[in-house]
Amino acid sequence: MSIVYHSSAVRGKFWQRWLAENAPDLDMYLWPETGDPTKVRYFVAWEIPDDLLSRFPHLEVIFSVGAGADQFSADHVPEGVSVVRMIEPGLTNHMAAYVTFSVISLHRKMPRYLQQQQRKLWLKHNAVPASQCRVGILGLGNLGSAAARVLTHLGYQCSGWSRNRKHIDDVTSYFGDDQLAAFLAQSDILVCLLPLTHLTRGLLNRDLFAQLPRGAGLVHAGRGQQLNHEDLLEALESGQISHAVIDVTDPEPLPEEHPFWTHPSLWLTPHIASETHAESSVKVLLDNIRRHEQGRSMIGLIDMNRGY
Repeated sequence: MSIVYHSSAVRGKFWQRWLAENAPDLDMYLWPETGDPTKVRYFVAWEIPDDLLSRFPHLEVIFSVGAGADQFSADHVPEGVSVVRMIEPGLTNHMAAYVTFSVISLHRKMPRYLQQQQRKLWLKHNAVPASQCRVGILGLGNLGSAAARVLTHLGYQCSGWSRNRKHIDDVTSYFGDDQLAAFLAQSDILVCLLPLTHLTRGLLNRDLFAQLPRGAGLVHAGRGQQLNHEDLLEALESGQISHAVIDVTDPEPLPEEHPFWTHPSLWLTPHIASETHAESSVKVLLDNIRRHEQGRSMIGLIDMNRGY
């Protein structure tokens, strides 16, 4: 029984060494090496090649190295093969830290102070207490829930929107299409951590921005295909959105001439909000493999029809 890994070489070599010591019954190969294709039961990757089942006829599980699996086309996932996304502490903590940094930066007007520094302008602005700053999180899965817990601990008013009602201490839960407008209307800072599905593609657009309080902030660390670039630029120019922190775009990287690079009211980061930690993620991988071998439910199992 073996694993084929097709992602970051540095992380792959660490996983290979760790598994050799802690799970000697599992052989791990780094792509393009595969060992005996008939012995491959597990494939670990960010993207999957075509004809996976013809390469590995006894494949049982595809593991995503990231928090989502929307990058996997359902057409490329062989029938009967399970898909599992990565749920691990390092990835979750990184996202919570990124969102917290971004929310505090927007709340305390750090983009404005950076602009003032560049102009050599010494000017203070009123600081609104965290208790009066309403943060709305689109997507209350593992990442969104973790971010909400940190923000409420810091005193922010937090609410979240998801397809189904969620129960998180001190977080107001909105759910379903009927409650989206009410959720947006009270989000002074909107954070998007939604998975990419046919329902969320293009969701961050002119109509959604218009439903936010005027001058709202935006933090986008979901998926690049969810954001309409032209609509965001329009909202920034009109003042409907005061500032935005954008970690994901479509395409990645952006062309050199794209206005996001130089817009004064936009911070752009290169898809670094959250990354899988080699040390903790390999333990999660092994735990899920053992669960699968024992006939137990794997953590992070994806419903490919829903996309999450």
